[in-house]
Amino acid sequence: MSKTRALRAAAVAALVVMAGTAAAAPAPRQMIDRPVARLQGLDKITARTTTFDIAVGETKLFGGLRVTLRACKENPPIEPPESAAFLEVEEARPGEEAELVFSGWMFASSPALSAMESPVYDVWVLSCTGGDPS
Repeated sequence: MSKTRALRAAAVAALVVMAGTAAAAPAPRQMIDRPVARLQGLDKITARTTTFDIAVGETKLFGGLRVTLRACKENPPIEPPESAAFLEVEEARPGEEAELVFSGWMFASSPALSAMESPVYDVWVLSCTGGDPS
């Protein structure tokens, strides 16, 4: 009988240790902030694509668009590759006030997930760069 109790106690102790180990396992790391995004734009009228870099807080012109980067993040190297950028895009038409046509996160791996709607232009994220990779 004492041998059975000892085995049960050992089994319970092993389960407690394993549960503690599982709970202590590190959570997936957060995305890393990057200071620069590499974007690509398409002018649907001329069928020309343009690749450009933009820094966080900067506004760049692409055709009739004003693109402002608010944040750029990417997964750590040990996780599947992903870059995400928070963009604000305004379209300026001659004789009219600029209109906000997009404000939100765009993901490099799934550009259609959160796409900018414009009859003339497409803009999407290629990557986030710069900063300490750790």
